[in-house]
Amino acid sequence: MNITDLKTVLDPQAIGEDLHRFATTLYPICRSITGDGFRETLRQIEQFIPLKRYEVPTGTQVFDWTVPREWNIRDAYVKNSKGERVIDFKQHNLHVVNYSVPVHETMSLEALKPHLFSLPEHPDWIPYRTSYYKDTWGFCLTHQQLLDLPEDQYEVCIDSTLDAGNLTYGEYYLPGEVEDEVLVSCHACHPSLANDNLSGIAIAVYLAKALSEVARRYSYRFIFIPATIGSITWLSQNEDQVHRIKHGLVLSCLGDPGKSTYKKSRQGNAEVDRAVTHVLSHSEQDHNIIDFLPYGYDERQFCSPGFNLPVGCFMRSPNSKFPEYHTSADNLDFIQSECLADSFVKCLGVLSVLEHNKIYVNQNPKCEPQLGKRGLYRSIGGSSGTGLNELALLWTLNLSDGQHSLLDIAERSGFKFDVIKQVADALIETHLLKESAN
Repeated sequence: MNITDLKTVLDPQAIGEDLHRFATTLYPICRSITGDGFRETLRQIEQFIPLKRYEVPTGTQVFDWTVPREWNIRDAYVKNSKGERVIDFKQHNLHVVNYSVPVHETMSLEALKPHLFSLPEHPDWIPYRTSYYKDTWGFCLTHQQLLDLPEDQYEVCIDSTLDAGNLTYGEYYLPGEVEDEVLVSCHACHPSLANDNLSGIAIAVYLAKALSEVARRYSYRFIFIPATIGSITWLSQNEDQVHRIKHGLVLSCLGDPGKSTYKKSRQGNAEVDRAVTHVLSHSEQDHNIIDFLPYGYDERQFCSPGFNLPVGCFMRSPNSKFPEYHTSADNLDFIQSECLADSFVKCLGVLSVLEHNKIYVNQNPKCEPQLGKRGLYRSIGGSSGTGLNELALLWTLNLSDGQHSLLDIAERSGFKFDVIKQVADALIETHLLKESAN
């Protein structure tokens, strides 16, 4: 079985429910760019696929950056003078500014307020804030909670550690017929954010699991990394191997009801850019293709000028373009099973195009070959019993000159790639096509 066969046997409803269920398992974990929350996330992933884990020590130089100290947190709260928790990390892990240094003090509301963060425009949502590279602390709360805080003396406690340790990442490698690789990357460092984080993780895991069960031309490398510093570290640790990456996707924000969005690689017309564009164009759904810009997720590291890898970013609603982004409203109700399934199927479609996009040579190139005697053409009355599109046959024969790939043919003819692949297979069986040696 290959990827194309896999697409025909999948049950989208079942896969959507599985993806949402896995995201639900991961949701309560307090993740960060380092620490035990990230490791626990990798442990959950290992229930589905085997991972090779890497631990990179604090202080390691990774290009212009340095691996930071490791952060772990056990508890955090703000108590009023009655001993009641008015802000409680155990109720929602977004309540603490991620990477907050430890603190245990009693202070007035006036002294506390500079350390409190809310969203006046969304008074019932908790914002997500971080302080990765500055030693400070803080709490996030709903704006309504903030307005309700009376003058009082408050006990403030963040039971965390920020010490020398490691940055952790996980990798799953699937060898194929060739060493050329397809890279699939997702950041696995955000706490309870379902769309921005968990949707990408879930889809990457299930893609890896599905690909492990089929024949593969390319080798596949799935990496689960902390955002920004993780891709920088991975590239630094694997600089001598990145030449094998021929195609790549960064996955994020794939479970919301927005239209599918693809941000092209820096190259702009890489094969992966064309493959995603083709799949979305033939999806019969509204979609958005945007050009590369050096802002967003880890594609900006893979596409930095020193690497310029063919890696794009596949999303639904882009980061920062939906109100729920980096707030408690990006929860398990915000992501939908059918949207996760739709994103999964489209990703699988892109990988199918990449897997099967080969160049062929017409073995009978002088004028059209006689298709009827090979059972490839209609017999009488304009009807065909072959199930093959005749115009697609003619396009494939005409452009199979050792210069055009199947994707080239699909783009020029307007046919879906799967149709061109189907007729190419039939032409190979009748010895009219042969794979190019180049």
